[in-house]
Amino acid sequence: MALRVDIVSDVVCPWCAVGFKQLEQAVAASGHEIEVYWHPFELNPQMVPEGQNLREHLAEKYGSTKEQSDEVRGKLKELGNDLGFAFNFKDDSRIFNTFNAHQLIHWAGEQGKAHDLKLALLTAYFSDGKDVSDTEVLLGEVARIGLDADQAREAIESGEFTDMVRSKQEFWHSRGINSVPSMIFDSKHLVPGAQGTETYISILQQLAGQSADKG
Repeated sequence: MALRVDIVSDVVCPWCAVGFKQLEQAVAASGHEIEVYWHPFELNPQMVPEGQNLREHLAEKYGSTKEQSDEVRGKLKELGNDLGFAFNFKDDSRIFNTFNAHQLIHWAGEQGKAHDLKLALLTAYFSDGKDVSDTEVLLGEVARIGLDADQAREAIESGEFTDMVRSKQEFWHSRGINSVPSMIFDSKHLVPGAQGTETYISILQQLAGQSADKG
């Protein structure tokens, strides 16, 4: 039986991409099956519509210098190369609001495609430098994974999933989750941050062993 893994994350969170790819490697290495459920988290819920230069944003939010930013970017690029995920940062890279993206991920989930859209949006933002707050960009990724772009547009414009996404965000905040990625294994084991492939292998093996003992 596949192990349930709930992942609370944002599509503009680089460590969310790293953590998932590490988990993916762990699954391949260990042979254990997982079933992933994605949950919304906004790193910047008050972000202005046009977004903000990423370096400026990090300087304002965390006090990061250009040297610190370059160091982190280099580390992420190296990690991404090892994991088969391209981080293509530029001087004009921007951070965006992601609420509409989360609405569409929820909408796609009703058609069994939340996972596909989540990964497509991570790639669109980090690898391709796309504005994931832009409706046309979002609809392009929807079409790319084989879903109906017109239906997706209606889902955004109608606000049908606004309350649902807000409710999900509030649920995870109420459970003490204030940073991402946060992974919950088997609905009860919270593992924050990107912990590395070996750590995820160990977790999967341990939980598989517990399941076998119960069986």
